Amino acid sequence: MVRISMKQTTTPNKRAPQRTCVACRAVKDKRELTRIVRTPDGTISIDTKGRMAGRGAYICASLVCWQTGLESNKLDYVLKTKIAPEERKRLLAEGRSLIGGG
Repeated sequence: MVRISMKQTTTPNKRAPQRTCVACRAVKDKRELTRIVRTPDGTISIDTKGRMAGRGAYICASLVCWQTGLESNKLDYVLKTKIAPEERKRLLAEGRSLIGGG
């Protein structure tokens, strides 16, 4: 009896996509960062799944990064829009709830 062993074909280990935090400029795996997106209709929202259509920016899971990104014009620049003050407050509150900061 002859045994034929079939080698399992495995794909080489893929590296996770890297993204840069808009606030601290740290390069991390995409899954470690939160995506903020400007949708085609102009609304700004947090994309927890990472699949929404639109222009995106990534931010660390740190309250300091959220505050820096929203209080400065860094998100405005990356998203190519002007974020209203009430939108900034809403995004900061949502960000705090995501990272467990209150």
